[in-house]
Amino acid sequence: MPPESLDTVLAEIRACRACVEHPRGKPLPHAPRPVLHVGPKARILVAGQAPGTKVHASGQSFNDASGDRLRSWLGIDRDTFYDEDRIAVAAMGFCFPGQDAKGGDLPPRKECAALWHDRLFAARAPFDLVVAVGATSQAYHLKRLGLERFAGGGLTERVMRWREIWEARESPRILPLPHPSWRNTGWLKRHPWFEAELLPVLKAEVARLLG
Repeated sequence: MPPESLDTVLAEIRACRACVEHPRGKPLPHAPRPVLHVGPKARILVAGQAPGTKVHASGQSFNDASGDRLRSWLGIDRDTFYDEDRIAVAAMGFCFPGQDAKGGDLPPRKECAALWHDRLFAARAPFDLVVAVGATSQAYHLKRLGLERFAGGGLTERVMRWREIWEARESPRILPLPHPSWRNTGWLKRHPWFEAELLPVLKAEVARLLG
């Protein structure tokens, strides 16, 4: 069969209603609103976890304080981040999954990856850089790119092995990041090597690919 067009896959994703009903019968706390920004020319993919409440309301990925921190990590401004010809943004879950009893966001819904991700990434040329934000995104993209040996363990272990992951293949390259949420400020303080060693490599590669 010929490959699907990117426009076709994106249109189907944006019309998706697969998780209106939870597999255990619990409905979403809101109407589905798939959020992603993927164009045919972008060389960089930012692969996150799932939209939060502000992203669900605005329809813009990382349109919150976490996004401000992420853009500072990447060394780019908002205009560049939301230019689909330069940066693609596709989380593991395209819709806001709701919150738990403590007010934290629930993990990405599993339906999205099963239904859409392989089709989405087959519908366009490979990216040169995958920025994998969060544990679920890292596990999926490491396996997708043939780096299963790094997919086990927890988030901290993967991020600590960032240089091994970075050097494991020339293209697409992948860098694992913690989520830029304020909840991870303590993690950043306990791991100062992240900002001192990993972020300069990330910023340099982003600048190179954006030209």
